[in-house]
Amino acid sequence: MKLFAILGALFGGLSVAAGAFGAHALRAQLDARMLEVFETGARYQMYHALALLAVAWLGTQVQGAAVHLAGWAFVAGILLFSGSLYAMAFTGMRALGAITPIGGVAFIIGWLALAWAATRLG
Repeated sequence: MKLFAILGALFGGLSVAAGAFGAHALRAQLDARMLEVFETGARYQMYHALALLAVAWLGTQVQGAAVHLAGWAFVAGILLFSGSLYAMAFTGMRALGAITPIGGVAFIIGWLALAWAATRLG
């Protein structure tokens, strides 16, 4: 669970940095639509960085595969969902958007696994 806490903190910090970078450095570089895409990636990265911190906490309360599944699904979701949006914003290659829903599915799996794990709380 320590790893998920570390990853949550790192992804959270990187999300803040990405948001600031988008607001300041990218505003003049990207069109409005691609800036919105970039900001969506940063926002979902932050949501799921916080979710990783919840996984780390829940993992100290309950045992089981569901907690680990939730953590790894959130990590995969951040990399695929947010990563594809960042790449699309930087490159303009809209085809990268085909990867984004895979990350979205990973997020959903993470939330469902987190809920399942939470049913084991005393």
